[in-house]
Amino acid sequence: TDATALVEEIQKGEPLITASCKEYVIHIVRRLQDKLGEKEDHKFKLFKILRAHILPLTNVAFNKSGSRFITGSYDRTCKVWDTASGKELHILEGHGNVVFAIAFNNPYGNMIATGSFDKTCKLWSTETGKCSHTFRGHRAEIVCLSFNLQNTLVATGSMDTTAKLWDIEKGEEIATLSGHSGEIIAVSFNTTGDRIITGSFDHTVKVWDVGTGRLLHTLIGHRGEISSIQFSWDCSLVVTGSLDKTCMLWNALTGTHIATLMGHSEEIVDVCFDSVGQRIATASTDGSARIYNVETKKCIAKLEGHGGEISKVCFSPKGNRILTASSDKTARLWDAATGHCLQILEGHKDEIFSCAFNYEGDTIITGSKDNTCRIWH
Repeated sequence: TDATALVEEIQKGEPLITASCKEYVIHIVRRLQDKLGEKEDHKFKLFKILRAHILPLTNVAFNKSGSRFITGSYDRTCKVWDTASGKELHILEGHGNVVFAIAFNNPYGNMIATGSFDKTCKLWSTETGKCSHTFRGHRAEIVCLSFNLQNTLVATGSMDTTAKLWDIEKGEEIATLSGHSGEIIAVSFNTTGDRIITGSFDHTVKVWDVGTGRLLHTLIGHRGEISSIQFSWDCSLVVTGSLDKTCMLWNALTGTHIATLMGHSEEIVDVCFDSVGQRIATASTDGSARIYNVETKKCIAKLEGHGGEISKVCFSPKGNRILTASSDKTARLWDAATGHCLQILEGHKDEIFSCAFNYEGDTIITGSKDNTCRIWH
């Protein structure tokens, strides 16, 4: 694309881009083009092994820049780590049971939310490690949570079949989302923050209005428990993965079913969009991952080679790489266009259940049942 022509096109509908900053915006667009055009043959090397907890880990998560990451554990704590040195910065103590769901309030990263089997969610300061709020009200374990991008709310999903929205500032409950007949195991805000989806063991996904807590749509079609859900970046689509071996694509505004993506021979346990919503990746207990084109709904690549079920799949921020975590004790890096395996990250002594990229895409973290975390550069 011609950068100048593109910016002039954007200018027509964007009054904030005045003549005085036009040159700078063109400069940014060109930098972005350079970045997207860079040839990548980066090989990741093991940088550090962290013996993070005395009991198994439940989850790992990066802040946006990747300078910090957190680990949750059955030992009832969450730990905050410095990625560059591998040093433990804080132990977040206070939960009375397993710390299962963890998240940073990205892109800011100054807060951490932890959801526990003790039925509470706690909010912590990343800098001090102090707890600022404890959210009480669920009648069963909290198993998933999510911040909205606007940094005003945190949503929790529970085995009590409800999700709750909490005000970060005031520390109080805003809404209870009731209507599912089974446990809620996934919650996800859209980027504009006006919608939230919940995925449940009752085989359905529900779309809610965040402002009113009103149910807008129930996405009905799966014949098994929901395992994973996500909005596309532009908020127009929802992707759902299920134990019924299928992945479904839905219109987020109308709640209508667009397509069923088939091909896996076993349960789908994780699904995700790339950052621009052009591709979907799925991970299955059949030991393979697949990439689908959102436009054509066709499978464009099968990622085969793992010797056990895949529990997690994610795109690199640029979207040209895919990372998978497997029970075969390895994580693998794949070319998102061809499906070729580029690298096998080996060394864990037990299954890997979690993996993540930092925003730059040059650091990977893997969390394993061997009670360790590995940082790869």
